[in-house]
Amino acid sequence: MSVFNLSNAIMGSGILGLAYAMAHTGVLFFLALLLCIALLSSYSIHLLLTCAGVVGIRAYEQLGQRALGPAGKVVVAAVICLHNVGAMSSYLFIIKSELPLVIGTFLDMDPEGDWYLKGNLLIIIVSVLIILPLALMRHLGYLGYTSGLSLTCMLFFLISVIYKKFQLGCAMGRNETAAENKSAPSLLTQGLNTSCEAQMFTADSQMFYTVPIMAFAFVCHPEVLPIYTELYRPSKRRMQAVANVSIGAMFCMYGLTATFGYLTFYSSVEAEMLHMYSQQDLLILCVRLAVLLAVTLTVPVVLFPIRRALQQLLFPSKAFSWPRHVAIALILLVLVNVLVICVPTIRDIFGVIGSTSAPSLIFILPSIFYLRIIPSDVEPLYSWPKIQALCFGVLGVLFMAISLGFMFANWATGQSHVSGH
Repeated sequence: MSVFNLSNAIMGSGILGLAYAMAHTGVLFFLALLLCIALLSSYSIHLLLTCAGVVGIRAYEQLGQRALGPAGKVVVAAVICLHNVGAMSSYLFIIKSELPLVIGTFLDMDPEGDWYLKGNLLIIIVSVLIILPLALMRHLGYLGYTSGLSLTCMLFFLISVIYKKFQLGCAMGRNETAAENKSAPSLLTQGLNTSCEAQMFTADSQMFYTVPIMAFAFVCHPEVLPIYTELYRPSKRRMQAVANVSIGAMFCMYGLTATFGYLTFYSSVEAEMLHMYSQQDLLILCVRLAVLLAVTLTVPVVLFPIRRALQQLLFPSKAFSWPRHVAIALILLVLVNVLVICVPTIRDIFGVIGSTSAPSLIFILPSIFYLRIIPSDVEPLYSWPKIQALCFGVLGVLFMAISLGFMFANWATGQSHVSGH
């Protein structure tokens, strides 16, 4: 169950946009970046587990308090909440955009027609009937079964993408969804390369926007310590093995999905790859259902760290209370639903989150924890492990500064962005 839970925490909606990211970085460059981020995420978890082993703390927020005092606890809680609210919003946005299409296909109706096919209403219904009951569970471990089902759905998505590559061959410039809606833009007007030739290395302004998306796709660090606590016979080595297996599995899934999606549509691939396929395709309809099921079951897993962070921040010495447990879940779901309903697009919000919370959770905070918590008699300040941790934190700061800088530059020039986790 631990591998399922952590893998499900890593996996996000960004998998739908990774082919687009590959189109703006090149096959080899993308895979190299993805591998680097996966390895850095594993090292970051090593730092967290080492700190947790020294002080006996199994909560990310408490590590922040131990390292930086009360202010550290507040900062960590705020970063976790920012990151996971963004992730929850992305999942509900997928439900909002895809569920009306699926229902409309089954009923052979226009998704924009009747009131009961409106995405805003459907996300409220899904939140109340499915997400809320799962979010009210007391322990995360029970969600391992839903995590396994969610991962199975995403594996089906991957297999379908691979199958469609061999069925369609080169689908350069083909956008069946847009064609069915009679709104397909030509490649010439888009200024895209019309040849079915994969680029190994490429670079453009969007590359600096897609890199934070890849980092965002590997963030699972707030969930590591709670899963560590519920691990059978918990030990640092066993939990590191769980993390490595989960990260490795997600690296393979991300890499294969991006590669075969890109090699199907090449430079014409859109940020949401499912939009490139026909809505009337039975297999793609099943894929849409699988993706909807996967993201729906992932929302409760993502909600747990937010609730824990708020409890650690607002009620640190209070015993467990069902009314408080339920109230926090309700408030969070209401806020996220309002955000998804009121904001027409959160691509730019994801850009900010992917450039701030992701490097904070992966790079900056774990390195600070390690430098502050590990005693100097165990690891001197100028020892190689602490120098590595310091460089790791500096890398995170540079990552954040460069990503935000190029993202703001893109905003200033009015260029479009790719959607995130």
